[in-house]
Parts: sequence; C-alpha cells; structure tokens
Amino acid sequence: MPAVSFVVGLTGGIGSGKSAAADLFAARGIAVIDTDAIAHELTAPGGGAMPAIRAEFGDGVIAPEGALDRAAMRNIVFADPSARKRLEAILHPLIRSESERRLAGADSPYAILMVPLLVESGDYRKRVDRVAVVDCREETQIARVMQRNGLTRPEVERILAAQATRAERLAAADDVIDNDGALAELAPRIEQLHADYLAAARRIG
Repeated sequence: MPAVSFVVGLTGGIGSGKSAAADLFAARGIAVIDTDAIAHELTAPGGGAMPAIRAEFGDGVIAPEGALDRAAMRNIVFADPSARKRLEAILHPLIRSESERRLAGADSPYAILMVPLLVESGDYRKRVDRVAVVDCREETQIARVMQRNGLTRPEVERILAAQATRAERLAAADDVIDNDGALAELAPRIEQLHADYLAAARRIG
C-alpha cells in the first residue's frame, strides 16, 4: 500500500504535455511516479523485461546495445493487434509492481502516478483517488509530436488512433488541465490543483 494517503492519476494523449505538468508538480515537492519511465527502464539494456520480450518476439526487436528496438516493436504491434496484448502481458505486471514499490516509498503529502494509458487500462482507476487529464486539441498534439519525435503526420495519427479518444479521456477526468497554449499558462493551473490536492490529502489525514 502507498505511504501517501492521496494518489492522483495523471494522464493525457501523446503530445498533450503530461511530462510538463508532472515536472511542475515535482517542482512543488510532490513525488511523481512515471509508469512510462519505468517501462523504459524495464526495456533498457539489462532491463527486467528484456529476457521475456526476447523469448516472445525474437531477436528482431532487440537493438544492438540490448535494449528494445521501439521502432521495430511499434511496427509489429500496429501490424498485429495480438502483439500489443502479448507485450502488455509482459510489461504491465512489472510496471505495476515497480510503481507500487515507488508509491510505498513516496515522501510527499500526495503523489502523482503518471499513466499515459490510464483510461485504456481501466484498473488503474481503482488505484488512484483522482484522475487529472492534460488536455489539448488533437491538432496541437499532432504538431507537437511531429516536431518532437520527427514523425510524419500519418505516423502520429496512427498512434492517436490506437489511444483513447479525447472525449473518452475527458469523460474519465475528475480534473481537466488545459494545455493547448504556451507552457507559461500551465503553471498557474498546476498551482491551483496542487493547493486542491494538498487540502484533499489533509482531509484524508
């Protein structure tokens, strides 16, 4: 069980600005457990998931340095829907175990559990007290990801199509963090939520 009494699930689609929001919570002394970062650690050279991934998918998804070749894996997953489920069956239990370990060691009034696919993997909803969705227009997402990752528009649209829709995320949200504008506009919104979450954590005790 987490040491903190109040856990906020932070989510949003690709390019919505989840990391920027998480950084602002962290700057206020709040523990942020990033499940995507945990997944990267598990699929790095020597990562805990790599033996099972190699056994399941073969050497074709292993980069020369021993990490997961994410581009090769992405191509397989998009071509074969069952591959995604097989990959998730390897990664999700490991991510859950590690995120619970980090939550148990969190030393802040409340904690942020950042889960990019929180809405898609519904059981995460049971593990958090509140869901905060970082939201922006789809066109903004596409532009950001194309610039950041060097992907083409069709590639970004393919990623978006595999995620929950904006409407589905908003329907799951307790709090919506508008991040369609400049980064400077995000800070006051996070500051207000931070105050709200501190108050909620105090009420729980």
